[in-house]
Formats: sequence, C-alpha cells, structure tokens
Amino acid sequence: MQNLALKTSTLLGRMATLEVQDLSSEEANGLAQELRPILLAHGHQYYVLDKPLIADAEYDRLFRALQAIENQFPALRTPDSPTQRVGGAVLEGFQKHQHPQALLSLGNVFSEGDLRAWYDRCVKGLLPTFGETQPELLVELKIDGLAIALTYENGFLVTGATRGDGQTGENVTENIKTIRNIPLHIPTLQKENLPQVPERIEVRGEVYMRKSDFQKMNERLAEAQKPLIANPRNGAAGSLRQLDSKLTAKRPLSFFGYGIGPVSGELPQGLFEMEQQLEDWGFPINPHRKKCLNLAEVTKLILYWTEKRETLDYEIDGLVIKINRFDHQQALGFVSNAPRWAVAYKFPSLEVTTRLEDIELSIGRTGVVKPVAILSPVSIGGVVVSRATLHNEDYITSRDIRIGDTVLVKRAGDVIPQVVQAITEARSGSEHVWDFKQACENAGIPVQRFDGEADYYTTLTNTPEQLTAAIEHFTGREAMDIEGLGGKMAALLVEKGLVKSLPDLYRLKKEDLLGLPAFADKKAQNLLDGIETSKNRRLARLIWALGIRFVGQTTGQLLVPHFATLSELMNATAEELQKIEGVGPKIAESIASWGRTEQNQRLVEALKNAGVRTERLPDEAPVPNTTNLPLSGKTFVITGTLPTMSRTEAAQHIQQAGGKVTDSVSKKTDFVVAGENAGSKLEKANKLQIRVLDESALLKMIEG
Repeated sequence: MQNLALKTSTLLGRMATLEVQDLSSEEANGLAQELRPILLAHGHQYYVLDKPLIADAEYDRLFRALQAIENQFPALRTPDSPTQRVGGAVLEGFQKHQHPQALLSLGNVFSEGDLRAWYDRCVKGLLPTFGETQPELLVELKIDGLAIALTYENGFLVTGATRGDGQTGENVTENIKTIRNIPLHIPTLQKENLPQVPERIEVRGEVYMRKSDFQKMNERLAEAQKPLIANPRNGAAGSLRQLDSKLTAKRPLSFFGYGIGPVSGELPQGLFEMEQQLEDWGFPINPHRKKCLNLAEVTKLILYWTEKRETLDYEIDGLVIKINRFDHQQALGFVSNAPRWAVAYKFPSLEVTTRLEDIELSIGRTGVVKPVAILSPVSIGGVVVSRATLHNEDYITSRDIRIGDTVLVKRAGDVIPQVVQAITEARSGSEHVWDFKQACENAGIPVQRFDGEADYYTTLTNTPEQLTAAIEHFTGREAMDIEGLGGKMAALLVEKGLVKSLPDLYRLKKEDLLGLPAFADKKAQNLLDGIETSKNRRLARLIWALGIRFVGQTTGQLLVPHFATLSELMNATAEELQKIEGVGPKIAESIASWGRTEQNQRLVEALKNAGVRTERLPDEAPVPNTTNLPLSGKTFVITGTLPTMSRTEAAQHIQQAGGKVTDSVSKKTDFVVAGENAGSKLEKANKLQIRVLDESALLKMIEG
C-alpha cells in the first residue's frame, strides 16, 4: 500500500506541470503505461475492497490524463484500460451466446429436514468412490441478482453473457465492461507469487445492485419524474440489458464471483481455494463465505443469516451450500437441470402482493402526519400483515400508488412493513388516486410542511395519537426504560383516561391498573416498580425521552456536561447552544424554542414534582482527559443499522476511546460510521468527502 501511495503521489506531482498535448507519441505511451496499473490498483481499492487510498478528485485527474492520451493517440488505447468502462455504441440487439458448459440453476430446500436429506444423498453418492466420508461444505450467501459468465482469454475479458436458459444466454460484454469491480484483465494487481492465469477461464458470479445505490437511483428517477424501479434485482437485470452501454455505465452495478466454468490448466483442490485464487487475481468474492466441516455448522449459519440478512447492503434470499472438493463434485455429477453437489436453502419470503383497501392518517408524537396503508391481510414470513407504511405524500405520488391497487409489500426483519410499489399491470380501472391534503382536510387535521422536509405536521396538540406515541417514546429502552409499557399499553392507558400527560405515568396506582384487562396483582406491581425506578435515570436519557425535535440520543449526551439541570438547559439561548461542538443552528433553535414554550415548562415542573430527577448525575459532568486515547480529537456521526451493535453502544465505544459523537454531519466531522439504510447523512458525508467507516473499521480504529 505504501508503495502504491508513493507512486501515486510522485505521479500526481509530475503531472501538476505536465501538458498531455505537448507529449510525443513515445512520451505519451510511457505515461500511459504508468497510469494504467496505478488507476487499476486504485479502482480495486475503491470498488472491490471499499478502502480508497486517494480522494476522488485525485483519481479523476489521473483518469482524465489517461483519457486525453488515448484520445490524442488512439493506437495507444488497450482493451483493459480503465477508460473502457464508459460504454460504447448502441446495439440493435444482443447476440446469443452458447455456453460451452451449461449454467444450471440450483435445487431448493426450505427446511433443515430437506437440507439433511440432500446432505445424506451426497454422502451416499460419494460412498462407491471415496468410501465413508464427511465432505467439506462451502456455504455462501445467495445474492439476489443476475447470474453472469465471464470468459477470459490470455488474461483479457472477451465475453460476458447472461445465464439465459442455461444453455444459451445473451452476449452483454459491452455492458459488463462498465461494471467497475469486474477486471478487464487478470491479474488486476501486480503481486508476487500469484498463480499463473490459465490461457482460457470462465469466471461465474452474480451482478447485483446495492440497496443504498438502488435507493439513490430511485431518488434521482423521482426527481426526473421517471418511473421508479421496483427492487434492486430488477434494477440490476434491467441495467445489464440496456442496448446502450452508456446507460448501463451510469447505473451503480456490482459483481461477486462465486465459481468457474470451463478452464484450461490445473485447478486447486476445491472451490473455496479456487475462489481465494480468483480474489488474488482481483475478483471481488463475497467475504461472508465459509467452509464448514459438518451440517451442524451450516445450520448455525442459516440461523445467523436468517436474523442478520437485513444488515447487509444487498439483497440475499438464502444460502447456497456446496460440496467443496472438485473431485467430490465430479463424482456426484448432475441431474438434468441442477448439480447434485449444490443446493440453495431459501429464506421465507419477505415480499408478497395484496390489495390496498384504503389509506388512513396517523399522527406521531412530534405531530408528523403519516399515511398508513390498510391492506387485505396477508402472511409475510409467518407474520400476518394488515397495515403498512406509505412514508409520505411524495412517496405515494412518485410511485403512483392508488387505493384498490394490487401492491407489493415488504417486511424486513423487525422493520414496519412498507408498500414497495403498485402492480400497475393488474389494474382494472376501479382504482382511484388518493389526495393527501384532501384526506387531512376531511379528517379535520390542519397541516403544514416546512422547507426542506418531506413530511407534513399537524398544528393540533395533545391528540390521543400524539400522546400515545409520546408515551411509547418516553418509556422506551433507550429513554426512561420502563419495561412492560409499550405501544399497546400506552394506547390502553390513554383510551381509559388514566394518562392525559407524561407526568400522569408517575401518579398511577395499583387499583388503576387492576381494572385493566389481563392485569393481576403481580403484573401491576412490576409495572409500578419499573415506573418508580425510572425516576432516577441519567439526565441525557431524560432529554432524549422528552422528544425535542431534532434532538437525538447523542445530542443529549453532548448537552449534559454544559447544563447541570434540565431547567438550565431550558433557559439557554440558541446562541449559547451553538457554542457546543456538535450542536448546529437547527438543533439549537429547536431546543431553545422548546424551552421557551409554556406548555413544556409546565411539563418539566410536573415531572420534577412527581419525583423525576432533572439534575445530572456526578459522573455525567466531567469531560475526561482523552489526549492519549486512540480516537482523541476525532468527531464521529453514526447512521444506519450496524451489524452487531446499537448506535448507542457504538457511541459509548467511541467516547471511551476519546472520540466525540454528534448527530449531524458537517465539515467538522472526521468520520461517519455507516450501517444498513444509512440515508441522507451518508450522502452528505460523500459530498463533503468525509471518510466513511463500517462497524469493522471502527472497531479496528478503537483497538488502535
């Protein structure tokens, strides 16, 4: 890495005073031969390893220089040049490609019993040739994309073809060349002791679209008032089958290799080892593959990925289990349309279609008004769903979702089900457009929309819906942490008139609770004990629990060292608040405005009278000496869902290592820690060229 960085720095320095148009053909050829391997190496760092070593602007300078050389001297252009990824002429249609070895689909299993039966058949099939044996198993994520076969001759990519019917696919070579992490030439990188590249080799894998890239692409399509794409798989398939490869080049496609077809020369012992060889040659191989010694290890992986699949930035619909050794694969052979030595374990579907019966309005704790889809009940992943989010007015109009439509509904893990799209082909003509503002007017809900926001807010206060949502937030695990007081319980307390404001929670008596359904003496006492314990939570938790607009958990922690009591915070001006690092103008004005409001002042006074601690604890005040800690002087923003930690846990790790955590991205931010569904904060980080870390990279930094 240091060698690459040094070469790049030296080359950038030379090029600062270099004019390409003044170069002779010989000089231009020499510079091009320097530029290509450096650009290929940086492309590998960025697109395959996701660890860029230089800024985008520096890469662009080198790229434009090579482009200028090849435009001035076309004879110097090589087929593996990084400039050959921008797309070419528009094709009239795709030529057919006959696969030299069939690209077969996989058999599916849906239960551990089916998987055991497949494994037992493999063991039995190996018995005549190998005797009693427990074959190695390779387990890989089943990427939901489009299968592709890449043929290389003398190290150069000559053909990229789709699976098609397994025997005949479509030649999409020009489009394949636009995918940045597919090598145009192998090996991509010049490393020592690399295995010799076969004269001819077919590399097989999956073209897919990352969920984050898919979301951004749909946002751009919505802004351009163009039809949106249903899901990442459709985005990948549609992009790869564009007749104009320049359009494909604009689509954010990625590739994972997972195997080989025909190859000249010797092979390693097994597929896992072959994939390692492909990775050494520069191909992106999914990092989550694992070699297992028995079926019990495979079962553990199935349980893990069934739960964790939504933490990935790409769609998977199961796991692929393969017999690893090539001689074992050869002995087992094939059935007519699938290999006997591999099988796909399919996850329960998280997407279904159903009818959109109606759209209702829901008011949140901050007054935000959200449209909610009322659906014909349908089972998704074992859970019956009859309601789903529609996000906001823009979401509905951009996707042309109408009442009466057949809609695609997705349930991802514990996330609220959402309507993904309308199936317009299924329309009968009886569907009708739903008008958000008219619906609010009919329901007697006055609304307003602030600049730069997608949501509408009601000007009403203290509606039953708002109070219920406020209680659920106030009592949540990261706030006052009152166990047993979730959304249903909050709604029941509001409905029965037992809680008309947050302080009423601390006035509940056992006899109040015993009159509610399914409340016996012990359950009532446990809830009252939980409420009593919550009176002494940390001040940062209380600030978060109060639900001040734009104030997240991290902001609460930033405020506490500067204000000994909640009353002091409420009396602070926006100017005073902005002096705190990590508190921007929008957050400062929101806190100051909240503190000036008479209703909120009465709320805090009532909580204090009910016995809730509104002062900081002694260990919340000191600002520790972090000078010699690994993250000293660094400011972080955490966004999205991390694989193994909550955002609160990640913030605690950062702070213990001497770093600061803020809620909003600015020029003062050093790092953004991004997980699944990172959203606008990640986009802003990319615009400001702030380094983005995943959870693994963060932990490595903390470890020093």
